[in-house]
Parts: sequence; C-alpha cells; structure tokens
Amino acid sequence: MINLKRTATVALVGATAAVTLALPAHADPMSDAFLAALNNAGVGYGDPNAAISMGQSVCPMLVEPGKSFASVASQVGNNGIPPDMAALFTGIAIQMYCPSMMTSIGNGTFLDWIQAPHM
Repeated sequence: MINLKRTATVALVGATAAVTLALPAHADPMSDAFLAALNNAGVGYGDPNAAISMGQSVCPMLVEPGKSFASVASQVGNNGIPPDMAALFTGIAIQMYCPSMMTSIGNGTFLDWIQAPHM
C-alpha cells in the first residue's frame, strides 16, 4: 500500500514537472509582442525562444564600442537570417527592447519608417 502511494506521488510530481517544463519560456508580454511584431513584418524564425534571446541581445550589442546598426544587423544575419530580414529583425528588436535608442540610430533610415504610423 505504501509503495502504491509512493508510486502515485512520484507519478503526480513527474507529470506536474513535465507540464511546468512544457510551458513556453516566452510567456512574458514583451516577448510575446516581439514575436507578434516579427510575424506581422513577415520575419520568419524557427525557435521562438532563440528568436527572443537574439532579439534581447541586440540592445547590449548596440552599446558596445564601435558597434552600429549595420554591424549588429550583420551579426544577427550570421545566424542564418538573410540580410534584409536581419536588418528588419534588428530594427524590430530595437523598437521593442530599447526604443529609446531609435532616435539615436534612426537618422533617416528605415528605423524612422518603423516608428512612423502607417496607414
């Protein structure tokens, strides 16, 4: 009887852990909004968690000495994203995760277009 209870408890704990671990790691509103923005822009990504991680890495890369939008977009492109999509991905990441940087790197580029309301 004790072994049956122990087995049932272990099974219940295992099932609970499996459900908890199966929940998406991107269950925060900002990450969900980032993925939605990528989808809306037609930027494909495979693993949502990898896309979120890469998106969150864009802002820290931009503040590294000597980095520019173009160099960061190129680095994003090194992950198998075509150059035009890498630039769009980078712009969306900046807009979502560090929007205050938009004005300092926009200067007439498509980043200004991203910020502008479109009809």
